[in-house]
Amino acid sequence: MSDFSRTLTPRQRRADALLAVVVFVAGVISAALSAVSELYGDLQAPLWQALIYLVVIAVPLAWRRIRPGIVAVVVAAAYFVAVTLHIPEMYAGNIAMFITLYTVGAWMQNRRAAMLVRVAIIIGMFLWLLITMYFDVINTAQEEDVIAGAMSPYVAFMMLQVLLNVLYFAGAYYFGERAWKAAMQRLALEQRTADLEREREVTAAQAVALDRVRIARELHDVVAHHVSVMGVQAGAARIVIDQDPAASKQILTGIEESARTAISELRHLLETLRSSDAEVEDASTIELCDIAQLVEAANAAGMPTTFTTLGEERDVPSVVQVNLYRIAQESLTNARRHAGADATADVRLRRTTADVELEVVNTGRRVLTPRPGMGQLGMRERALASGGTIESAPREQGGWRVRVRVPLTDAASLTGASA
Repeated sequence: MSDFSRTLTPRQRRADALLAVVVFVAGVISAALSAVSELYGDLQAPLWQALIYLVVIAVPLAWRRIRPGIVAVVVAAAYFVAVTLHIPEMYAGNIAMFITLYTVGAWMQNRRAAMLVRVAIIIGMFLWLLITMYFDVINTAQEEDVIAGAMSPYVAFMMLQVLLNVLYFAGAYYFGERAWKAAMQRLALEQRTADLEREREVTAAQAVALDRVRIARELHDVVAHHVSVMGVQAGAARIVIDQDPAASKQILTGIEESARTAISELRHLLETLRSSDAEVEDASTIELCDIAQLVEAANAAGMPTTFTTLGEERDVPSVVQVNLYRIAQESLTNARRHAGADATADVRLRRTTADVELEVVNTGRRVLTPRPGMGQLGMRERALASGGTIESAPREQGGWRVRVRVPLTDAASLTGASA
């Protein structure tokens, strides 16, 4: 049984109906000419039997692709009867036989049944042909009263008939099988094309979703950090503006610098998004050494923060440097927002021959029920994108700890990837 299902179109149905009409009209003309030419001589059947015979072989052709096996059996049986009864029509019947045998091979879904139907018809036809030839030889020999040697021309004619029938049935069988295989290849190609189109749509949707996540993560990291710094600085300026105008001016200068830095990073992000990979060599100019600027900004915002680096300088892929910087940025931002006024923070960057590790620890309020937000999700996504692992959890004595470890052997494959 084939796994493919072929659907008959309205156009094909109309074509089969037209074929039935054409075969019937051609058969009427052939029957009339055969009757006039006395094809079977004195043994010829009356013309009205030929009309019945033509209806039997022509009408089923309209359903040849719907019920190919049944139509083939009906047409073959009618053809056997017509030739046996010497009905004066031969050519339309031969055409109908060829068409139905071809259709069985080209359209029948059950391939085993298709083979059995055609083999049965072909074997039946050759048995009938051999029997008919045998009796014709005997009758001709008796009528002519000649010896076997004189029958050589007749035997040669019979052998020619056998050869023609072999070519006739072999052609119908071969072209039917070829049409079926071509149709299956076409259906398989169409199915594969449809699958590829669906995969392309899914891939495109996934790419859009990933880009949206990346854009959201970048915007959150840039905006949240600088806005939180400006918020803390603005609050401090409001408190001291009356008592210490000089200090408030210094704080306002810090707010101005934070705003300019935020705008600069946003502009760089937009340029990266609008440019192709060929136009932008690096996704960002941020490096691990820039974490020191985050620490300075945290100190300027009123949260005492230290920065310690351990290990020798090593080559770290740019995407890993950007991700670690953003994780440090988000960790310090969260500390300023949630840890409290007296919180402190400690940033440690460790480099070894095998990996690079970033740890940000802050003191402050105890967190009883951690609620993951966009920042926590973004840090985890960045750690995974770098091929590393992340631990982000509250400390028992208060505050929060974030530890990220990125194996350099795995991170090396990320060089040039988008952050």
